[in-house]
Amino acid sequence: MIKILVVDDEPQIARALRINLTAHGYEVATAPDGAQALRAAAALVPDLVVLDLGLPDMDGTEVIAGLRGWTSAPILVLSGRAASAEKIAALDAGADDYVTKPFDIGELLARVRAATRRGNAGGDSPATEIGSATVDLAARTVKRDGAEVRLTKTEWQLLEVLLRNPGKLVGQRELLHRVWGPNYDRETNYLRQYMAQLRRKLEADPARPVHLLTEPGMGYRFKP
Repeated sequence: MIKILVVDDEPQIARALRINLTAHGYEVATAPDGAQALRAAAALVPDLVVLDLGLPDMDGTEVIAGLRGWTSAPILVLSGRAASAEKIAALDAGADDYVTKPFDIGELLARVRAATRRGNAGGDSPATEIGSATVDLAARTVKRDGAEVRLTKTEWQLLEVLLRNPGKLVGQRELLHRVWGPNYDRETNYLRQYMAQLRRKLEADPARPVHLLTEPGMGYRFKP
């Protein structure tokens, strides 16, 4: 059975979607805000997320970013925001489709069918093992030998890029752009500093890393 997570803080809409989707054979879970959505997604590992952008605790684009840290499941935005800029921002963040409220349930069901046909997250997992450390990108937690490890926002951003590209070389410039922004091209000392911090927190022997690797003069690689 295809699993769908509905994220909407309007109880009437969440209930209507749950009833209609369940009637069409989907397994449905709901969440009223972004934090609960990310926790539910980690537990459920949904095949599709139907997401409102106007959540009480965070913007929907932040939820998209959190999900895209570990899952390729289609994300269908269902929002009252009709401006083109809002749609572009959501799609650029990683959403796959955008439906404006008020919506026709028949059209929405058709979009759901199309999204689930394109693929689902059946093989995705929010947890990644780095030696004795377990990184959960969805819940934004790291545990090493049973103890919680705290990462800074920048450390999370850098680690997330590497974990989303296992085995692949990620160039210095790409990392700088994705973590610090498009105006950063040559600040490779930032990368050295933060990679050293991540290794101290995650690698068994930071001086001889086996997972967070440097390709001299080129970039960095996460080796599972």
